[in-house]
Amino acid sequence: EFMGWDRNILTDSGGFQMVSLLKLAEITEEGVTFENPFLDRGEEIGICERDGQEQAYPDETVKNNKKRSAGQSLSAPTINNNTSQYDYTDKNNEQLQQSDHQYPKTKSQRMLLRPEDSIYHQNNIGSDIIMALDDVVSSTADDRIRFEIATYRTLRWLDRCHAAHRRPHDQNLFPIVQGGLDTSPGGLRDICLAGFRLRDEKAPGYAIGGLAGGESKDDFWRVVHHCCCALPDTKPRYLMGVGYPLDLVVCTALGVDMYDCVYPTRTARFGVALVDGETPGTLRLKSHHCAEDYRVIMKGCGCVACSDGNG
Repeated sequence: EFMGWDRNILTDSGGFQMVSLLKLAEITEEGVTFENPFLDRGEEIGICERDGQEQAYPDETVKNNKKRSAGQSLSAPTINNNTSQYDYTDKNNEQLQQSDHQYPKTKSQRMLLRPEDSIYHQNNIGSDIIMALDDVVSSTADDRIRFEIATYRTLRWLDRCHAAHRRPHDQNLFPIVQGGLDTSPGGLRDICLAGFRLRDEKAPGYAIGGLAGGESKDDFWRVVHHCCCALPDTKPRYLMGVGYPLDLVVCTALGVDMYDCVYPTRTARFGVALVDGETPGTLRLKSHHCAEDYRVIMKGCGCVACSDGNG
């Protein structure tokens, strides 16, 4: 309702942030620990220890709990032992009042994201397709051992995601194929694919990950082709982070069904339209030659920008 979108929704697991926020992340078998990139070192954030691991409270919750200690009745987080997450709605929870973690301590700004946490949040969002938390390594990294660790860890984390998935009948959990650029027989991509075949009955579809990170087009297309040949034809194949027009055409021909990418919205935000016709390609609406051109962007197009005549 907030988005005004009444069609299918897909959510990612947070795995890509292991690449985009690598300098702020520490990856272990338990999960990935992120440092908060927005707060200064001197700012306060609450940390609750559970099962020997640190879980971060929002800064507002720290302030609220300080007010609570002064006698004010405010919502405070309650520990849910089944999910290791927090409920901010119960004002009179006895478990919190009796807990050793009633008033979070302040500590360094770190938050642990585990496979169970990722699935928990995606279950709560209620998206139609949710992604398993995978161990993602930049495709341009030169570290064979790291790729090998990530491939096997992705399989182990998938099992944890399946165990944590509370809504398997109305949410589709997709595994993500990892393995770097290694498409050799018995290589890392094959190892990951073989592991997925053993779990195929739990997979309504599959994602291909770890690409679109700066590798060459030849390497990129080779990995996509390799994965599509190995994945079942009866289930959707989703290529993550891909959306350039040429890639859509080539990868669809290779067998991909679904895509996601910032390219369409980012391109539109910069005033560039993708057009068909006699001169197909990109049309830069902010360029000088469009300054006094009041025609629709593309004649016959039914999109909102074209159909209202104010293109």
